[in-house]
Amino acid sequence: MNDGDDTTGNETSAEWYWDLERQRAVPADERGPGDHMLGPYRTKGEAENWKQTVEQRNDTWEADDEEWESWGDDDE
Repeated sequence: MNDGDDTTGNETSAEWYWDLERQRAVPADERGPGDHMLGPYRTKGEAENWKQTVEQRNDTWEADDEEWESWGDDDE
């Protein structure tokens, strides 16, 4: 049943993906080949905001790498 919104009834899907070819969020049952998908995400909104999530992860990883590479430098 659709309650008047413009969704297809998939809003409650357990997993969402960002489809790089179609440039939109898709529920798990509509996902394509793995090399065209980012995810899984818990919600459609999280999938739509994939770029922010990726940037935050990359920033965290870079900071962790810098910390790892400089570990022990203070012992001199």
